[in-house]
Amino acid sequence: MTVGLEMFEKVLSEKEERIDLARACLMIAQDEYPELPIDRYLGEIERMAIRLRGRLPAGNAEERVVALNQFLFDEAGFVGNTRDYYDPRNSYLNEVIDRKTGIPITLAILYMEVGRRIGLPLSGVSFPGHFLVQLKLRSGTLVLDPFSGGVPLSERELRERLQRVIPEGVADGVPVAQLPLDQFLEPASNRQILARVLRNLKGIYRDAGKPERMLDVLNRMLVVAPDASGELRDRGIVYHKLECYRAALKDLSDYVEREPDAPDGDEVRVRLMELSSLCARLN
Repeated sequence: MTVGLEMFEKVLSEKEERIDLARACLMIAQDEYPELPIDRYLGEIERMAIRLRGRLPAGNAEERVVALNQFLFDEAGFVGNTRDYYDPRNSYLNEVIDRKTGIPITLAILYMEVGRRIGLPLSGVSFPGHFLVQLKLRSGTLVLDPFSGGVPLSERELRERLQRVIPEGVADGVPVAQLPLDQFLEPASNRQILARVLRNLKGIYRDAGKPERMLDVLNRMLVVAPDASGELRDRGIVYHKLECYRAALKDLSDYVEREPDAPDGDEVRVRLMELSSLCARLN
């Protein structure tokens, strides 16, 4: 059962800019760690920022970024987990803080949360294949990679990354090298960031064959993105696997109503007939 879903809904009911990203991430972790002391971990983030503020240079934003990188990656020892990338602990913020390792998006979340507390208005970037962070400056935009120690990325490096993840020919015939970078560097909203964390966990638990854990993730996903019809369908399928037939029937019926022309509509309708029969036997 998803832990504290009502409180999660309350946090997500705030206006986008007022959503407490760190708290919401720690609430996601409560599904794995029901007794997780959220306020203690929020306090740890605050303590990191306090320690860093005491040594900040009086200079510009670039110098603050250097100080942030030195503090988190050189002194505190945070590092990208390249050896066990798909370990679900990499997606839980409490584990990232405790183990000092994570994946691009969770390290970026920690980086942004500490950075914002020292006056750096950092924002996340859902760059294809690898979550990044950016900082708007008067002279332009600084794009940073917390997974690699907060290193700034040049335009050439960003384009090289695009070419590794976007197949040629999929952008209406425009070569990847000529695609405008700006479209890939739009700031991600808090909801988009949380959805990406949840999609990572969904994929991990799907591949591991853990439908109960997938259900927790999908319950939260549908709070973050209530209009995501595909997530509603997937939750219905998970309910079916877990023999929660009435819940499955409702989710899949709602999916067909929302998406009457969906490519998988016929397949879902066949499943609905099976579920209707199963539910009739329960009466």
